[in-house]
Amino acid sequence: MSVWVVVVAAGSGQRFGAPKQFAQLAGRTMVQWAVDAARGVADGVVLVLPAGEDTGVGVARRSGADVSVPGGDTRAASVRAGLAAVPGSAEVIVVHDGARPLASPALFGAVVDAVTGGADAAVPGVAVTDTLKRVVDGAVTATVARDGLVAVQTPQAFRAELLRRAHEGGADATDDATLVEALGATVRVVPGDPRNIKVTTAADLEVAQALAMS
Repeated sequence: MSVWVVVVAAGSGQRFGAPKQFAQLAGRTMVQWAVDAARGVADGVVLVLPAGEDTGVGVARRSGADVSVPGGDTRAASVRAGLAAVPGSAEVIVVHDGARPLASPALFGAVVDAVTGGADAAVPGVAVTDTLKRVVDGAVTATVARDGLVAVQTPQAFRAELLRRAHEGGADATDDATLVEALGATVRVVPGDPRNIKVTTAADLEVAQALAMS
C-alpha cells in the first residue's frame, strides 16, 4: 500500500522568535528530524515550507524530503498545498507537524498500521493528567472532568481519498482529524508518546534538546 507523508513546517515562528522548524536540535534541524522519522513508513515525503522560503529539489534533498512546496496562510492551507504534491496513487496519507521533531518511527508505524488495518484515520493520543478548568475573563467557570479525554498529537494517518475530500471545502481546523470527523468518519486513537512534544517556544526547544540527548 502506497504511503506518503506531508510534513507541515510552514509556520512563521512568532512565539519562538524565528522559524523554529530550522532550529538545530542535536545536530539536525527540526525539519530533518521529522522527515527522517517519516522515512520508515513513507514511499515519499512532501515538505511544506513558509511561503517565500526557497523550495525545490535542492531544498528537498537537503531536508531528506522528496519534494518541497510553499505553504499557505493557515495550517489547513499549508496541508492542502502539501496534498497537491502527493501523487494520486497514494492510498494512505500521513500529516505531521514539523514542530514535533521527536515523533518516533514507531509512532508513524502505529498510525499507518491502524489505517492499513481498516481504520478511516488514526491519531496518537496521550492521557490528560492535569486538572482542566474552563476560564472566562480570568475566572474559573467550571472544572472539566478528565475521563475519556486525550491530548492528540501528530503524525495523523488517513485514507487518502478521505483526507482529500475533507479538505475540498477549504475549511480550517487545528488538525486534520477534525476535518475528517466532520465527514462522519471514525478516527481511531493509538497510544501517543509523551516525548513527542510540540516545540512552540525557546523553552520547549531546551526540553526537546534534553530529550534528544537522553
